[in-house]
Amino acid sequence: MNITQNGGPPRLGASQIRRLALVVAACLGCLLAAKAHARERVSFDAGGVPAGTIVVRTSERALYLVDGYGSALRYRVAVGRPGKQWFGWSQIDGKHVHPAWSPPDEVRRDNPRLPDVIPGGSPANPMGPRALTLSGGEYAIHGTNRPSSVGTFASYGCIRMYNADIVDLYERVRVGTRVVVVR
Repeated sequence: MNITQNGGPPRLGASQIRRLALVVAACLGCLLAAKAHARERVSFDAGGVPAGTIVVRTSERALYLVDGYGSALRYRVAVGRPGKQWFGWSQIDGKHVHPAWSPPDEVRRDNPRLPDVIPGGSPANPMGPRALTLSGGEYAIHGTNRPSSVGTFASYGCIRMYNADIVDLYERVRVGTRVVVVR
């Protein structure tokens, strides 16, 4: 019986095997990196902050949801860049699914070509799939269309999260949840 190249399994040369190994390694690296960014339960000294409070530690670029049992859920976040950070307390005054976004005046000054409104769900919308608006200003805890910015000092004062993480946090908190932002 004659087996032709078209009738049998494809034969891979050494360069094709190396290329395939690189693709597999890259895929595994992406999966492992995604796991490294996932939220995690950590021990946390809340210093008298009540359970259910969100604490943002700007220097760590981390958001903690305090559980009241000496631990908290920790999420990696992006925070305000130098000169755009704020510290103090606020509370969640709104919960929004696929929010539309209107650039604040300060953002518009730096980016005059932005439209007046970017619809919710648009890939150009920097709010991501959920937003928790904060009382006392134009700030929110929200998702992002720039996941590579998470873990950096990147925003105009908002707290950016990975989209999967903001969806998770959104389900765990309510309007009225206290938010404390510290250095």
